[in-house]
Amino acid sequence: MDSSRSRVPSPGRLGLLDQRAGDWLDYLGWTDEDAIPMLWALSRAPDPDLALGALVRLREALAAEAQGGEAQGGGGDIDVAALDSALRSDLRLRGRLLGLLGSSSALGDHLVAQPTRWALLRSPLPSREDVLADLLGVVDAVPEAPVEGAPAPSQSADLRSVGTYRAAVIGGAAVNVLRSAYRDHVALLAAHDVASTVEDEPVLPFAEVGRRLADLADAALTAALAVAVSTVYPDSPMPCRLGVVAMGKGGARELNYISDVDIIFVSEPADAKTGRVAGEMMRIGSMAFFEVDAALRPEGKSGELVRTLESHEAYYRRWAKTWEFQAQLKARPMTGDLALATEYYDTVHPLVWTASERDDFVHDVQAMRRRVEENVPEPLRERELKLGRGGLRDVEFAVQLLQLVHGRTDEDLRVASTVDALGALRAGGYIAREDGANLVAAYEFLRLLEHRLQLQRYKRTHLLPEDGDREAYRWLARAAHVRPSSRHDAAEVLLEQLRQVRSRVRRLHSKLFYRPLLDSIAAYDAEALSLSSEAMERQLAALGFGAPRHALGHLRALAGQNNRRGRIQALLLPAFMEWLADTPDPDAGLLAYRKLCEEHQDVTWFLRILRDDSIVARRLVTVLGTSAFVSELLLRNPEVIPELTDGAEGPVLVASKVSDIASALSASASRHRTPEKVIAAARSLRRAELARIGAADVLGLVSVPEVGKRLSAVWRAVLEASLAAVMRDMAPEGQAPPARLAYIGMGRLGGDELSYGSDADVMIVCDPVEGVAEDVAVRWAVQVAERVGKLLSSPSSDPPLDLDADLRPEGRNGPLVRTLASYRAYYSKWAETWELQALLRAAFAAGDRDLGLDFLHMIDEFRYPAEGVPPKVVQEIRRMKARIDTERLPRGADPATHTKLGRGGLADVEWCAQLLTMQHAARVPGLHTTTTLEALEAAAAAELLSEGEREALVQSWLMAARTRNALVLARGKAVDQLPGQGKILAAVASICAGSSDGAEFLNQYLRVTRHGRKAVDHVFWGEI
Repeated sequence: MDSSRSRVPSPGRLGLLDQRAGDWLDYLGWTDEDAIPMLWALSRAPDPDLALGALVRLREALAAEAQGGEAQGGGGDIDVAALDSALRSDLRLRGRLLGLLGSSSALGDHLVAQPTRWALLRSPLPSREDVLADLLGVVDAVPEAPVEGAPAPSQSADLRSVGTYRAAVIGGAAVNVLRSAYRDHVALLAAHDVASTVEDEPVLPFAEVGRRLADLADAALTAALAVAVSTVYPDSPMPCRLGVVAMGKGGARELNYISDVDIIFVSEPADAKTGRVAGEMMRIGSMAFFEVDAALRPEGKSGELVRTLESHEAYYRRWAKTWEFQAQLKARPMTGDLALATEYYDTVHPLVWTASERDDFVHDVQAMRRRVEENVPEPLRERELKLGRGGLRDVEFAVQLLQLVHGRTDEDLRVASTVDALGALRAGGYIAREDGANLVAAYEFLRLLEHRLQLQRYKRTHLLPEDGDREAYRWLARAAHVRPSSRHDAAEVLLEQLRQVRSRVRRLHSKLFYRPLLDSIAAYDAEALSLSSEAMERQLAALGFGAPRHALGHLRALAGQNNRRGRIQALLLPAFMEWLADTPDPDAGLLAYRKLCEEHQDVTWFLRILRDDSIVARRLVTVLGTSAFVSELLLRNPEVIPELTDGAEGPVLVASKVSDIASALSASASRHRTPEKVIAAARSLRRAELARIGAADVLGLVSVPEVGKRLSAVWRAVLEASLAAVMRDMAPEGQAPPARLAYIGMGRLGGDELSYGSDADVMIVCDPVEGVAEDVAVRWAVQVAERVGKLLSSPSSDPPLDLDADLRPEGRNGPLVRTLASYRAYYSKWAETWELQALLRAAFAAGDRDLGLDFLHMIDEFRYPAEGVPPKVVQEIRRMKARIDTERLPRGADPATHTKLGRGGLADVEWCAQLLTMQHAARVPGLHTTTTLEALEAAAAAELLSEGEREALVQSWLMAARTRNALVLARGKAVDQLPGQGKILAAVASICAGSSDGAEFLNQYLRVTRHGRKAVDHVFWGEI
């Protein structure tokens, strides 16, 4: 090799990895110094190997065509050397051809299939009119005779060329020529678009690419309609008017290279034959160009393909959903009868700006956002450019929502393009200028990547390459003209840009919806954006605040202070408001947050922990916007708020064991001297523990059985501390108490199944100490019990502490306290069936543990009879249950959704478990339990229940118990009836199911409890 050849870069230096690269360069003759400019240009192609291979195939195809022409006497009509000469001399062609061949294998194949097409790339981009004329020309289309009485076509510069035509070429021939012509135009546009990656050519702006693709789509469907007209009406003019309205990105003139094109048809009349024309146009368009989709029409794919203008208007006035008005933001008269399409636009478009006033607007918007997020599989969310986190749909969704909210009063916002809408929002002061500019840049960057990915194989895709696929990211970076930095290659630079862009877009709701509100309120920032009060109220209403004026007042109180607290609030509130908007009651949540801040404004750690720990902040906001019960508890126990975070072993709220809770509370309360102070301390500690349990419940961090165990443990600890304090205080001076005393938990307390609204059912047993007369001991024990009950139930702002001893022998008429012997005598001779049944839930609660255990051993023979219960007792139990079902259900209550006494509710399942226990506990030791779920498990293990019955009963009990707890959490007071609609139902759904969709949760509740009731009918009532 001589010295002159040594300056020619090797394939390796050019980035060529294919082993055939050297041979290919020899074949092209690119091995001398004159070829150096082409070689370096080739190296700049997004995929140099792909570009080189396609160029070789193009040269071979040209050579083959030239030989074919010579054989037929064509001579020099085709000059194989012309391509090489053009590449050496024409920098523009070189950039376009090598850029296109290195970006798209599919469009490279298109050029090779008819190799002389390369010369098309020398052309400038055609005008809209030239594109239309070309596509109509390939099917020999001429204007269709106007329908009699129809208005004249529009004279708009954008619309005067398109319309209704009649084609002379139809069928498969039309599809073939249209497909070829359309691909020619896409290839030319793409070549201009990617040329700047190879040569120093002007960058084609993203907005211009989208507009030209939309113009091409308009022309393509105009030609497809011309073929459809001739197909359906071959021998006579079309007698009907058919207008085509572009939707989506096509309507906004921001179309992708490969995309569905959304359309809606409007016709006069809307008969079957007009429908055939519309269907034929879609079929031809989908075969020749792109998928033509009319799913945005009224009633979607199940609706009529064509409708009259009157039918469209009626639908949008009466039945259209919020998402359908959102789709109409991008509507645009496209082709066909443009006068009719324009009339459609003029009729429907004004209705768009009333959508934000609809009652279901906020619910629909939230549901749409959830659907967008849920439609993407978790493994693909980071790779999805369109629907993934921080993707294109995030920007589009937010921009469209702001348009719907403010476009009602500001006509400047009534634009279709996302980029134009961002500009209008910036100009109108609805978003900060810097934020708007950043979002435009982010949006155009993501769209550029989307375009390049689609061009690669000419397929509709929004997926980024898989993590770790460095070659794919290297190609994408080069195709998107991303340059390497001094420290990182192009792929690494692209990945970092993607991370930054998507992180910025993920904050779009905070930036677009809340930051302008706070900037307008914050008095300390003279340069801040300024929204009017009316605009701020509209924005808050659209985000779910039912009382936007009050919400605005709260924001002003929080962030309108020109001090450190105000500045911290201005930092916190954008994210807080976004999170609040996702809660069932954002108004109540914001009010609760304001109360917290004002009540604890002097607590130094309060705002700091919210600023520094996002887990605490997010969980606090969720709780405040969901639970009135926990909000009130946190207001009085702010020390619980830091515990909303995660520790080394998970959420701190549930880190303590049940046994630890009880012992800590008892130990803390016992430090005080008088019973009044002990019980006051116990109340305070219980309040804090209720806040922990309730917050964990709202956040889904704790199960229903665990809630019951924790609540029961807290109650027992309070009772233990109170009883010990009163006994100490009332013991004779210098002497031991005259009696041992034990509280026996009954009902839900005994079963470890307390709910937030439950009373504590107890029975009290005493035993005289040696040397004390029984009557003296009992009299003292009664005085102790009465004082404990009085102190616990004394009026307080805390959740009530009511002891209920009505389950004792003889009920309210019987002695409050009995001795062990007295209880035995009563149960041996006089106890009724319901009293023995009540003993099934008896468990030690507080006081003298040995005495309590003696009591439990004593009652075992009565609650677990050796021979079970006879049939007449079973019948009596069933009669009692029937009477309760008819008499105890509150007037006006719905038996289908009453969580305690309703069908499949708590009582239904618990009576099943209790009947099985009374019948079979003597031979099934596992039934010796006070807990409903454990009894059902033991019954199933002993084959007293089928597995299906056990599952139905367990799920029904869990559903009713969780719902009953959630009702208290949501409303702040005890209630058993599940409402049929409204905020309380939404809050219950959020707590129980993680979604605020109340209707869906109600259906789930009815379905689960219906199965539970069916099992109850079989197990308890004996029905088959």
